[in-house]
Amino acid sequence: MMKKAILTVCCLFLCLSGELRAGAGVRADADAPKKGRFYYEKRGEVVWEVPTDEKVIALTFDDGPDPEDTPKILELLKQYEAKATFFIVGKKAEAYPEILGREDAEGHELANHTYHHIYFNRSFSEKTITDEISRAEEVIYKRSGQKPRLFRPPGGFYNDALVRVAKNSGYKVVMWSWHINTMDWNTPGVDKIAKTVLNNARNGDIVLLHDWVEGKSQTVEALKQILPELKNRGYRFVTISELLTYSRLSPVRLMD
Repeated sequence: MMKKAILTVCCLFLCLSGELRAGAGVRADADAPKKGRFYYEKRGEVVWEVPTDEKVIALTFDDGPDPEDTPKILELLKQYEAKATFFIVGKKAEAYPEILGREDAEGHELANHTYHHIYFNRSFSEKTITDEISRAEEVIYKRSGQKPRLFRPPGGFYNDALVRVAKNSGYKVVMWSWHINTMDWNTPGVDKIAKTVLNNARNGDIVLLHDWVEGKSQTVEALKQILPELKNRGYRFVTISELLTYSRLSPVRLMD
């Protein structure tokens, strides 16, 4: 309940501040109030979706791994020949290393979601941000052999300092398509999650889902509708890194 309460308050705050777009609040940059999506997107420092003519879409899963829901999601992805990107919480990766190994072995991309799942919706030192990213990276690499190069800040909160730290650490910041905000973390109903995706999906979208939520997840059941329908429409499910190769925009160069 605590996470839901925090996220609900955060969303209300962003609505009031005028930074909620298409149902998804993604800013808290007090140090640069005039810098929003257009500024960072134009510079190639943050990505929300990828303009492309290719029929590809990227499913992303935050907040795992989870010993109950992540394996179920992996089974569904395998069934529909789908690749996905998992934004891993470092602390959970330490608890369930075998799940990271499976995600890697089955061809999915592992990305960084901080070590402690900190919301950067207020002032944090660059050292704190750096430590959260680097500590999660160390765990993910040690447990899977993958060195993550994509970073999503919990709750979608970002500012100049966070973007700068991520870039200097060799990361691209990845958000999600605002017109597909499933709110699955709030368990709004299986059909609502599925319809939000199916009614709004388009080429190059990044879909935000969760492989861990408080209480009983509805995401697994929603995927049973989403995956077959999108596949029938001709979509390929790709990782974020593959999706970026289709971009008409110039991506930020990631450090080796």
